Amino acid sequence: MLRGLEGWHFIILALVFVVMFGAKKLPDSARSLAKSLKIFKSELKDGEVKKEKPDSGTKPAE
Repeated sequence: MLRGLEGWHFIILALVFVVMFGAKKLPDSARSLAKSLKIFKSELKDGEVKKEKPDSGTKPAE
């Protein structure tokens, strides 16, 4: 899919983003995105830990 893209394509794409969003908002947006991904990863990790732990203190109905 990305085989036809060359280096200058990415430069033009970066320039379009700078023009659309402004140079001052891009670092803030990148920080916000990174923070969101960090939270998402930690929530996924917490979900996996909860699945692996068996319920303690409850007996199955006989």
